[in-house]
Amino acid sequence: MDSISLIGITLALAAILIGQVLEGGHVGSLIQPTAFMIVIGGTLGAVMLQSSLRVFRTGVRMIRWVFVPPALNHAELIAQIVEWSHVARKEGLLSLEAQIPALEDPFIQKGLQLLVDGVEPERLREVLEVEIDTWESQMKQGAKVWEAAGGYAPTIGILGAVMGLIHVMENLSDPSRLGSGIAVAFVATIYGVGSANLIFLPVSKKLLGVIGTLTSMREMLLDGLVGIANGDNPRIIESRLNGYVG
Repeated sequence: MDSISLIGITLALAAILIGQVLEGGHVGSLIQPTAFMIVIGGTLGAVMLQSSLRVFRTGVRMIRWVFVPPALNHAELIAQIVEWSHVARKEGLLSLEAQIPALEDPFIQKGLQLLVDGVEPERLREVLEVEIDTWESQMKQGAKVWEAAGGYAPTIGILGAVMGLIHVMENLSDPSRLGSGIAVAFVATIYGVGSANLIFLPVSKKLLGVIGTLTSMREMLLDGLVGIANGDNPRIIESRLNGYVG
């Protein structure tokens, strides 16, 4: 669990609600199902319109990374690569084939299989770099789904506010309803601006950070596999890989 994400969203929402109370308002006045439907439904529709089904589904699935990010243990991966290097130097590359079925990450499986198959180092680098670039591009497109939502939400919030004001104007004959009607109308703006800046845009930035770290780990793995293919000393490989750890 990424506790800082949970703390962050809780702090942001609590600050707004407490601020509303301190200003003399009521929390209940911020709860408007119609405004919520307009802003969230409209934003969702706009994002779906601009995205392909594959990209949209990728973006939705990635949301779990905000609170439960994938394993990002550089030290463990470096130790694994160095172990492979020792085994390859003592017993040959074919001895690594028995370890492939135990690996859970398909990218690591593919890289180790190419190494076992005796692929030339430069060809190994070329094949895995293409896969890294393709994967990174797909993941970034998924993260940008949330960035797009952050762009649309404030505008749709204003649209909801205008719709509410139109309803208010239709009831000018009843002055007692004007104040509450205007307040309800502007809740849509709060939903739009708040969801964009407290949820959608931060989620996008968080996901891009996770993607960057995962990409770095894949590049580190690639560097290690190429080093093993070149027959580099395990200590040299370990020293070079430690350079990826910030």
